[in-house]
Amino acid sequence: MLLTALLLIALTLGVAFANGANDVSKGIATLVGAGLAGERRAILWGTVWTVLGVSVALVLAHGLVATFSGRGILVAPPAGLIWPASVAVGVIGWLVVATRAGLPVSTTHALVGAILGAGMVAGGPTGVLWTGVLAKVGLPLFASPLLSLALVFGLLPTAAAAFRRLATYCVCLEQHEVVLIPLGFNEAVIAGRELRVVAAADCPPRVLTRVNALDSMHWLTAGFTSFARGLNDSPKILALGLVAGPTVGVGPGALLALVAVAMGAGSVYAGRRVTGTLATKVTAMSAPEALTANAVTAGLVGIASNFGWPVSTTHVSAGTVIAVGMHRRELQWKLVREMAVAWLVTVPVAALLAGAAYAVAGR
Repeated sequence: MLLTALLLIALTLGVAFANGANDVSKGIATLVGAGLAGERRAILWGTVWTVLGVSVALVLAHGLVATFSGRGILVAPPAGLIWPASVAVGVIGWLVVATRAGLPVSTTHALVGAILGAGMVAGGPTGVLWTGVLAKVGLPLFASPLLSLALVFGLLPTAAAAFRRLATYCVCLEQHEVVLIPLGFNEAVIAGRELRVVAAADCPPRVLTRVNALDSMHWLTAGFTSFARGLNDSPKILALGLVAGPTVGVGPGALLALVAVAMGAGSVYAGRRVTGTLATKVTAMSAPEALTANAVTAGLVGIASNFGWPVSTTHVSAGTVIAVGMHRRELQWKLVREMAVAWLVTVPVAALLAGAAYAVAGR
């Protein structure tokens, strides 16, 4: 029992690592696409905010823990540790394949598919609460990309124009030389230097540092999106390992801390492939367009996290980026089709992997 519990904890952290690798891009890809940061710097920013979001998940996201423990999806989730371990195997297997291909896919979709696959092997199709699946998972997951695409496409002309005006407002740090001309001498003497903070509609060209209002808002929305992603995704992952906690003496808070570390590690060490796809391969984007996309993503994911709706950050963020490409008429449709296929096969592939794992380990 102890070894099985330790294995389940390890698999739960494996899901968290795979989630970080595939999902960190969803909050920070627009920073890279707009040229505000390189991939490594943007990923570090997203990782910090994701971990902060995870840290408050126990307080604000109890509903997601219940849903992804199988309650509300299955009539009676199988007892014991083998079932959640099989679910974790299904999720990890699909996320690893998708991440290596550079395709942004939904951890939420993979979890739902794995729960259904292992659940049907354990209890048959009648063991699934299909109406609960549609109401709690299917509707928000399918509606979220369409809503984000429609919002960005509709708001982009007005929002981008408004955000473009922000680019003229900045706070600058200037260095000035203090010059003295002693009596009786023709040459000036530099007595020292001083720094001045200047807030203006347009920063002078020669400054030490400038903080642009448009860029600052973009960094903040990227941080908030990453925060909301951590808040939304970590309870789903935590639900897998909770049943093993008492056996190994790990409480929910400690397990959540381990999930945060694993998500952060996956983001830093394996988050560049999917970030590159969303940032530069789907479409080009200007800073105002990127900020509009990120603001919509942050708003939708934040609202969903507050109400316990299991939306896919992947679908929301990808929908906003696709909307930018459609508006610019520079969308790479071949890549979009590949992403759509990956989204469609996520549930069945994760279900097959988890079902096979349960069929083998549950004997």
